[in-house]
Amino acid sequence: MSEERYVAAIEISSSKIIAVIGKLRPTNQLDIIACEQDKGVEGVRYGVIQNLEDTSLRIQHLLTSLQRRSAVYPREIVGVYVGLSGRSLRSITTEVSKNLPDDTEITNEIIAELRAQALKTAIDSSLEVVDAIPRVFKVDKTETTSPKGMVGSTIRGTYDLIVCRQELRRNLQRTLHDKLGLRINGALVTALSTSQLVLKAEEKRLGCMLVDMGSETTTVTIYKSGHLRYFATLPIGGRNITRDIASLPTLLEDKAEDMKTSSGDAIARDSISTVNINGFKMSDVSNLVVARSEEIVANIIEQINYAGLTEKDLQGGIVCIGGGSQLRGMLELLGNLSGLTVRRGQLPSYIRVEDSKSPSVEIIEVASVLFTGATNNNAECLIIPQREDLPVNGSSHPEELPVQEESHERKKEKKKKKGPSAFDRWANRVTTFFTGNDDDEDDIID
Repeated sequence: MSEERYVAAIEISSSKIIAVIGKLRPTNQLDIIACEQDKGVEGVRYGVIQNLEDTSLRIQHLLTSLQRRSAVYPREIVGVYVGLSGRSLRSITTEVSKNLPDDTEITNEIIAELRAQALKTAIDSSLEVVDAIPRVFKVDKTETTSPKGMVGSTIRGTYDLIVCRQELRRNLQRTLHDKLGLRINGALVTALSTSQLVLKAEEKRLGCMLVDMGSETTTVTIYKSGHLRYFATLPIGGRNITRDIASLPTLLEDKAEDMKTSSGDAIARDSISTVNINGFKMSDVSNLVVARSEEIVANIIEQINYAGLTEKDLQGGIVCIGGGSQLRGMLELLGNLSGLTVRRGQLPSYIRVEDSKSPSVEIIEVASVLFTGATNNNAECLIIPQREDLPVNGSSHPEELPVQEESHERKKEKKKKKGPSAFDRWANRVTTFFTGNDDDEDDIID
């Protein structure tokens, strides 16, 4: 890459839709220059688009707002990288093998053929394979993670297939491409993109877990010996706590959310408040928050057993991101019940957030999708539209049109006219559009 590029990404979740634009420099430094988000999305459930029309309108509004930013204008968004997340996303382990002539050197082509074979593994017909992540290889009887250059007569590979329900990708395609005319430059698994940026190499080697606690889903990704070992999406999240609070009489969900974020605590404290707020006992709210938080954390920890590991195998600890992890005491609770060190995930130094309205903690996922997609794909995301100069006589090819003499009736009609001609009015509207001097329209640049 010889010059900086403008790139764009979208992350669609059950609680919000986030769209960002960044500048990727030749050094792979990514500057997030503009971010817009729409919270309270009703057309998305558990990360899957349910209402195509509502979601497309929300996305269009975000893109229009981004294009009006001074850091972006006059560029137009024509393509995006999009994150894949949702409760159907998970990993399935599969093994494939290939017989070779004696003393064959393993090449990239052979490894690619093995991966292609893994991608064709028969699975549930309602699912589709998104990716195949290699875990370990065995050349003859020798186990390795880097088979290229080895010599043998057989090669066997263990892969983690990332699968999801077909509607997840299909509805993204119908919303972004079919309705909005956007080119999907890449659909990337959000959890895997985030793991690349948030987790340290040493943590992956020692064994660690990345937990993304969202509104309706919680994604758990486990690494061991530097490679993906387990991936699952749990249908639980911060909204479960909100709905528990909203079960109190006459309490609406938006008020319950405010109460959770301002007063909620995932850990039962020694001193229980006897204060009543708007007629509700804070002790009742506390009990609900603690009970549900403990359930969520217990389900997260149980994934270690499903991965065939123990807490001792995760010496790199647990890294948490997502809105659900922002609840007071949640990280402390996770550390107490798991016995592992827990830290909050953050973006690496080579990704800078220049948009002051968007804290980096809120855009970790979409920034990871943007960086991963843009550094592996040179597809165009934004263009500067070409403006054609209007010819004097309104014709695109005046030399090809013969000049016709006006009729007597036409001349009389023109004499009767007062004010500017229809063409003049049309030209003025075009000029106003390009110059942005219409007092009745919003400024194009913020």
